[in-house]
Parts: sequence; structure tokens; C-alpha cells
Amino acid sequence: MTIREDTMPIGLSLPADLLVSLGEAATVIASDAQQKFRARSLPDVGRTLRPGKGTPLWNTLRDQAKAHLKKRGSQAELGRHLNLPRQQINAFLAGSRMPDAERTLQLIAWLMVKQSEQDSE
Repeated sequence: MTIREDTMPIGLSLPADLLVSLGEAATVIASDAQQKFRARSLPDVGRTLRPGKGTPLWNTLRDQAKAHLKKRGSQAELGRHLNLPRQQINAFLAGSRMPDAERTLQLIAWLMVKQSEQDSE
């Protein structure tokens, strides 16, 4: 953005210089903002994962848990084991939520016990 001094009325050269400086500053600020926006649109490294295609291990664990939770009351039993309400267990199985790390480890231990019980039958 350039303003020619010959198009400005006499006595307004200082505001024209100010206008040019402000225009250049706005261009620099816009460029910085654009670079920061690009940096944020990179893959979410270190952020919390959400259930879905990007969590194949969780999907496998969830499928294995579903196989043991078909019997009536089994979700409530698992909820008592994990100290969670049955509705939260249902949300884990539906894929809308994921448990924290400690409860995931407890779920793995519960699955190991269930599978060993099934193998011994």
C-alpha cells in the first residue's frame, strides 16, 4: 500500500507517513498471525486422543471388553470394579469417551481375569 504525496493535500505529509507506517505494521502483524495459525493447524502432538480411527489399540480393547459385557448387569459390575457409574462404562463401550490411564490399566487387568476364567472353563 503506497500513497503518493502529490495526491495528498499540502500539510498532510506527516499523516500520510503515519498511514504508510501503520499499513506496513498491519501487514507484518497479519503475516505473523498467519504463520501462528499454520503452526496450530499441524497434527495435535501431545494432545489428548479421542476415540475413533486414530486409536486402534483402544478400539481393540473396547471390542474385547464388549465380548465379556453382554450379560445383564455386567456393565454395572465392571463399573463397581472401576469405581465408575454404569453410564460411563456404556460411554466407553460406545466409543464416545475413553477412561483415564489408571482405569484403562484396571480394565486390562479385569479383561485378563475374565479371559483366564473363560479359558479355565
